[in-house]
Amino acid sequence: MAFTTGDLLRSERGSAIFLGLVAAVAVLVPVLSMAVPESSPLHLSTYALTLIGKYMCYAILALAVDLIWGYMGVLSLGHAAFFALGGYAMGMYLMRQIGTRGVYGHPILPDFMVFLDWDSLPWFWYGFDQFWYTAIMIMLVPGVLAYVFGWLTFRSRVTGVYLSIITQALSYALMLAFFRNDMGFGGNNGFTDFKDLFGFGLQENSTRVVLVTTTAIFLGISYALCRFIVQSRVGRVIRAIRDAENRARFIGYSVESYKIWVFVFSAVLAGIAGALYVPQVGIINPGEFEPINSIEVVIWIAVGGRGTLYGAVVGAILVNYAKTYFTAALPEVWLYALGAIFVGVTLFLPRGLTGLLPAGVRTAR
Repeated sequence: MAFTTGDLLRSERGSAIFLGLVAAVAVLVPVLSMAVPESSPLHLSTYALTLIGKYMCYAILALAVDLIWGYMGVLSLGHAAFFALGGYAMGMYLMRQIGTRGVYGHPILPDFMVFLDWDSLPWFWYGFDQFWYTAIMIMLVPGVLAYVFGWLTFRSRVTGVYLSIITQALSYALMLAFFRNDMGFGGNNGFTDFKDLFGFGLQENSTRVVLVTTTAIFLGISYALCRFIVQSRVGRVIRAIRDAENRARFIGYSVESYKIWVFVFSAVLAGIAGALYVPQVGIINPGEFEPINSIEVVIWIAVGGRGTLYGAVVGAILVNYAKTYFTAALPEVWLYALGAIFVGVTLFLPRGLTGLLPAGVRTAR
């Protein structure tokens, strides 16, 4: 997929439109859910709130992958792992908040540990009863894993399809590990039956409204940060690495350092998306590590438009909306529809849906 110089930087107008839409969501969701009566067709139900929040979490994940794939040329098929790790960190905090309200009523141990006859809390669960510690772990765990993985692979100059396969293997290995009951993460059932967050019931409509609004704010911040990076000197360097890695190395840039830095930032962003996802959907299990989830992210970006940031968001929302519709109306058709969408976009819209936008919006002036 080829890109012109104009495709590298997006106009102020396009970014303003995108951020305006995100701000509109943050403002309208509380109004349509809390102020509009349930009898009105404009009322947002609890189900709709959950879908909107989930789509925006996926949009943040899409931004993270588009940053490294669209701008740095590194195709990661393992970002679902970072997303899931952030989700598990949040899930551990929510499980610690249940306390005696669990099925077994144990004040410290989560229900699954009591069921499995654990007699004490594992050391890696310490601190997750405090949100500040959890917030650090949400970013630290994916970031450290990405740094170690990136240091080993980028320093060894692993690139292309080989790197993609290794990232996929990383996600699959973590999935197998988290499926084990003796890992201390709930086995194949994972974490669920969350009660509250900061003392507010997660089943309350007002809590869900706040979660959706918070996710919209983080989506706007994530987009702004990614856009700042791609329009900075770092952004110019990583695009040079994407287009001519050996030449960038020859003229003196530390290619590996740039790759590691952007990869770590992308992983942290994915971890935050996972943490926002868990309290809204109410569950986290090893299925989130599945490599197919990472592959779907790549499809979102291809549909929306690789190397555009807001195109990745559009693709994530549209494809997941289609998934919600097809899996409910025609569940046996969804995988065929997903494949047809990807093939159709590849053949007829190589720049994704954003390629249909007017040049003034799509490219820099």
